[in-house]
Order: sequence, then C-alpha cells, then structure tokens
Amino acid sequence: MGLVAQTRQQMGKYQLQSLWILGLCVLLAACSAPQKSPSGKGKAPHNPNDGRYAHDKDFGPDADVDLSHVPDAVPRYEVRTRAGNKNPYTVLGKTYHLIEDETSYKERGYASWYGKKFNGYHTSNGEVYDMYAMTGAHKTLPIPSYVRVKNLDNGKSVVVRINDRGPFHQGRIIDLSYAAAQRIGIHKTGTGRVEVEIALPHDAAPIPMRANNTKATQIESALPPGTYLQIGAFSQKKSAQQFAASIGTKITYPLTINSAQSPKEIHRVRIGPFTNAKSLQDARDQLARIKIYEAHVVYQ
Repeated sequence: MGLVAQTRQQMGKYQLQSLWILGLCVLLAACSAPQKSPSGKGKAPHNPNDGRYAHDKDFGPDADVDLSHVPDAVPRYEVRTRAGNKNPYTVLGKTYHLIEDETSYKERGYASWYGKKFNGYHTSNGEVYDMYAMTGAHKTLPIPSYVRVKNLDNGKSVVVRINDRGPFHQGRIIDLSYAAAQRIGIHKTGTGRVEVEIALPHDAAPIPMRANNTKATQIESALPPGTYLQIGAFSQKKSAQQFAASIGTKITYPLTINSAQSPKEIHRVRIGPFTNAKSLQDARDQLARIKIYEAHVVYQ
C-alpha cells in the first residue's frame, strides 16, 4: 500500500473514533440533564412579582439619612374598598384570610423592612410605596389599618399605616418602610423582635370594608397646622430654586423654600401647607406622576 493510501486510512480511523467519542458525550449529557415533569409537579409556586422590579435585591438609601423628623402615622377614619382587600388571596402557594375584626389585634414576632427595590412601585391597594413614609405591609390586617410597632429589644416604637401585603417569609409578621425601621432601630440588622398592636382613631371601631367596588367618598380628616411635604434639601439656595422652578408648573400646590443657616446651611423645598389628608395624598399622586417618590411629611 502506498504512503498516501496509508495516511488516508489512518485519518479515516481517527475521524470514526472522534465521531464515536462525540456521540458518547452527547448521550451522557442528555442522561445527566434534569428531566421536566410532564405533570408540572415539583415546580416552585408562581410568584406574581417575578421580573417586576428593577433590582433583584433590596437595599436602603445610597448614603446615611436621618429620618427621625418624620412623624408617626396618625390613625384616622378611612373608607375601605376592595383595593388591597381581596379575601382570601393566595401568594406562593399559600392562602391567607383577612382578620374580620382587628379591634383587639396584638401579636409578637419578627419585623423586617423593605426599601429601594420597591420604592416608587404600587402597593397592594394601588398607592405608591414611599420608603421614607411611615407605612407597613401585613398579611391579614384590612387595608388601610394603623398599628403601633414596638421593638422588644430597645423599647422604641412607631405608628405606621398598613397599605401593602407581606412579608411572605416564615416567622415575620410585618414589613416596615425604611423610615419606620430606622425609627425603631432595625434598619441595620434587617429584622428585629417586635410587638404589633392595632392603633384606632380615638379608640373607636373602624369603618367596615365596602362590599362592592362603588367608589367611596374619602373622609377629609384635618391635619395639624403647618403640614408640608418635603421633596428636596440643598446646600446651595440656587440649586433649591432651580429644582423648585423645574417642577413648579407640573403640580397644582404651592412650593416654598425653607432655609436655615445653623448648624449648617440648608435649603428645603416643600409643598403645602395641607389642611387635610385628602389634599396631601393628591399632592403625593401628582409627584408620583413626575417620578418624584421620596417626599415625606414635615411640620413648620
């Protein structure tokens, strides 16, 4: 046999061996791959929030911010509609039933908080979540409700307004806004032992939930004199003036700049004053439409 013929024969053997090895690798890979169940069993329960948020993990403000000036939520009468009050409802394969009479509600467990991942997105009742407001999420209390949350380790407490559902983690009974978590000292640890107790306006029974979707008239409860929404703070007055001018034509409420020189120069841009809760919420809605979510209540 000539040299060329021998070379071709050897190359043919190598090609057959290579094809045989390649086929074996494909077969082994197919056998080791996880098999899907035709019945769908074994799949994780559907999470309605999958892919909804811009961030995978939650986190707080980019820099430390002192929120000790943010006042507690003030319990008041509010008409309850079906917004946020679907009963029962199911999340992650578990069904929850709302508390029928929350007037004696009191519970101990662990609190957590949620922050920037959810900031600016809608809560369960359609409001816009504000991590700097005194709000919270609860699995079974009617929306809205007001509760006093006490840190059992340091005695600090805060009153928040429940306007969202959660937390859906084992052992946790309430999710607090970042501002509320800072107030009771759990914003750095992430969780803490708390006692949660219903807070009623003037110790009276709350208005019952509406049985249909009829639009309810909002009760215009009065706010303390000098109630404002603060939407920005600047070290330079010119910056505050430019910011105020940029949004002044986009909202229907007056803008003011509150300046102070001590202990350091600061210029706060505020909207108001507001005399009732309805107008304050309307201002929040207007701000949300122009992508301003970090507004908090102040008094001057």
